[in-house]
Amino acid sequence: MCRLFGMTTGGPRVRATFWLLDAPDSLRSQSRRMPDGTGLGWFSLGGEPVRDRAPVAAFQDADFNSEARHVVSHTFISHVRYASTGAPDVHNSHPFVMDDRLFAHNGVVRGVDVLDSWLTDVDRAPIQGQTDSEFVFAYITAEIRRQGDTASGLIAAVRRIAAELPIFALNILLAESGRLWALRYPDTHELWVIAPHLTEPGAERHLGAGREQGQVKVARHRESTPACVLASERLDDDPGWRLLDPGELLVLDGMEASSVFPFDAPAHPLTAADLSGAESTSQA
Repeated sequence: MCRLFGMTTGGPRVRATFWLLDAPDSLRSQSRRMPDGTGLGWFSLGGEPVRDRAPVAAFQDADFNSEARHVVSHTFISHVRYASTGAPDVHNSHPFVMDDRLFAHNGVVRGVDVLDSWLTDVDRAPIQGQTDSEFVFAYITAEIRRQGDTASGLIAAVRRIAAELPIFALNILLAESGRLWALRYPDTHELWVIAPHLTEPGAERHLGAGREQGQVKVARHRESTPACVLASERLDDDPGWRLLDPGELLVLDGMEASSVFPFDAPAHPLTAADLSGAESTSQA
């Protein structure tokens, strides 16, 4: 199963080194089981999305390891890939960029040909690969343009996909400069979140040396700063991790968090028995 990672501080620019490289179950560690691609996305000082990706495992990717140690941003999206549709190729590696947004997906959506028929030539133009994920993002982007609002467009797109296409899982991270959306849909795969303001009061903490719960180090002046972290699996043994509920869309505007549940169950759910060999292996 592909793995997602997202992090935002709501403003201060930080490094994500601990989570990407040094945590007990870091993204680099997970990539030993997810060998088909890696990518890291962030936002520049001007608010533009930047990403670097390659069709190799993160633990083998020198650029990923260097950027994880040195890039500073207020928001990160990262992904390690186990291919289900589309060969291991740089254009099939996440995260994707469209209209100044970063996007990564975990799961399987069937009916790429139908998705393609929903797109205009303008909507289709940014697509470079063959994955269901990139077509889903193109359709979400098209709906955002039509709705004139990111949340409304994302919800409209997922509702139509869920109503008309076979879905095994549609876990999503979508980021703009200053805002991040995380969706767990339906309940097939997990998606976890940890943040100081989302931790249940009184939770006992057993943390690695030198790290406060929900805190990362600001690159400029080395002060601890609150951060919200999202991941397909818990990256350490901090008890503050919370599993998103099935169908939960978590919205982070800066560090203000809210959740909505705007989706019905998929009309055409796929089970593990419905998956092809490649899909089944990638989703295990």
